[in-house]
Amino acid sequence: MNQENFPWKTDKWFVSPWNYTDEVRKGLNFPSKIILHDVTLRDGEQQAGIVFTKDEKIAIAEKLAELGVHRIEAGMPAVSNQDEEAIREIVKRNLGPKIFCFARCLKQDIKRAADCGVYGVVVEIPSSEHIIRYAYKWPLEKAIDLSVEATSYAKELGLYTVFFPIDASRAEISWFLNLIEHVAEKGHMDALTLVDTFGGCSPHAIPLFVRKVKERINKPLEIHFHNDFGLASANTILALASGAEVAHVTISSLGERAGNAALEEVTLTLLTMYTIDIGIRYELLYETSRLIREFAGIKLPSNYPIVGDMIFKVESGIIASWLKETGEENCLEVFPFKWDLIGQKPAEIVLGKKSGLPSIEIYLAELEKTLTQQQKEELLQEVKKLSITKKTLVNKEEFRSLAEKIGNEEV
Repeated sequence: MNQENFPWKTDKWFVSPWNYTDEVRKGLNFPSKIILHDVTLRDGEQQAGIVFTKDEKIAIAEKLAELGVHRIEAGMPAVSNQDEEAIREIVKRNLGPKIFCFARCLKQDIKRAADCGVYGVVVEIPSSEHIIRYAYKWPLEKAIDLSVEATSYAKELGLYTVFFPIDASRAEISWFLNLIEHVAEKGHMDALTLVDTFGGCSPHAIPLFVRKVKERINKPLEIHFHNDFGLASANTILALASGAEVAHVTISSLGERAGNAALEEVTLTLLTMYTIDIGIRYELLYETSRLIREFAGIKLPSNYPIVGDMIFKVESGIIASWLKETGEENCLEVFPFKWDLIGQKPAEIVLGKKSGLPSIEIYLAELEKTLTQQQKEELLQEVKKLSITKKTLVNKEEFRSLAEKIGNEEV
């Protein structure tokens, strides 16, 4: 099948043809180049309870570089001396991606970032009147003055400066637009980040958010969306489709509270549903997630999108029969993308409460064991019973034991 004519179905994925209708695609305004800005080492580590050591931070940066991300936000020097040392070492290794620091709108933070040798700095400031008043206890003028002073200083030090207005999506719209215009004119920004700090922006509002900002300032737009309502990845796609150029992401949605837009979700969606290949090594997605989960000491839900450990395990009887009939050649009748696209292990039929006779027959064939139809049905019931008792799957040794027991019974 010609991918140019049927981009929704290739030998690696099979998604909906609705994605490629003229009515859908005519409204898309993706930039010519999309840049991936990974914040796993900074915002990802802000997830409660996660601590990366210096050596782990370096190993993660190396893995992100191997994966092919374009920019790495290596941390915030002001957090600890260890963080500053890790950033310096990551810069020194010249891994390929551009290295950024995160900094408060304070000149001493900007200086520490520059001293680490990074290419650029992401400069944060509260941007909603209510968070400035209630969380920071500042007069509004202080936020404005600090923004101008810190971003101007970053320019003096030769840093690529990304202005990062916290809580932008909940700010009063006119106030926010006036703030960013003022900083662009009186201070400095090479790029502006649209920040949905608390994930409270709906998908339908994202295009307007992007458009209104573009009407006020002529700067590259970056997007940093949180996942409190489970919308971060979808909102990131919509912002890119509206003309934003840089996506802030973390591996497997690590981050403050519910996390950030997941790198895996954003990149694979762009590839399969929009045929936008941003140049990463997709086959490393699963192992990169596994490495970072190990360092973070966390477990993902087994059915987590793309990198969940069980998404290519099939227990349900009817789905197992589909997989048996289609085989690997036509496995995309059963899955939306193939396991090797993202570095997962091949699909596997597993045994449990929801299994059917096709699964029993597959496992018997593997054992080279023949049973009567009646024995197969009895074996199926025993598998179900054991799975219910265990409240989990039945492994191969347990299946072998059950099969041998039933096979030795007189019919």
